[in-house]
Amino acid sequence: MKKKYQRLTLVLLLLASPVVLTGCLAAAAVGGGAVAGAGTIAYIRGELKSTEGYPFATVWAATVKAVDELGFIVVNKVSDAVSGQYEVVTAENKKVHINVNRVGDNITEIKIRVDTFGDETLSRYILNKIQSHL
Repeated sequence: MKKKYQRLTLVLLLLASPVVLTGCLAAAAVGGGAVAGAGTIAYIRGELKSTEGYPFATVWAATVKAVDELGFIVVNKVSDAVSGQYEVVTAENKKVHINVNRVGDNITEIKIRVDTFGDETLSRYILNKIQSHL
């Protein structure tokens, strides 16, 4: 029953998301079930969004490792049991905002925005670093 509820929740979230409604999807990759693996990855209006099939604590720990590995200057870092935010600056003086939010027991959303208008290449590079620690 719990897995059925989680799958239903993921389906409803995907249907209600701007990714589906706006049609501005630059790239999407849909994986297995809500618990089994990755959900979607989309770059919309300058922000990269990824849904990961891992608990929040696991994704946040991977984010912390990735930011440390990339050597970004940390301007602000806050987290609690359900969300975390990073504001960092790159060596090229680009501001990066990374938001990690719990969606369900094994569903976590990552949002990455570089500067005001976004940088898809850098955003995907950061996401790949985070995913490499999952």
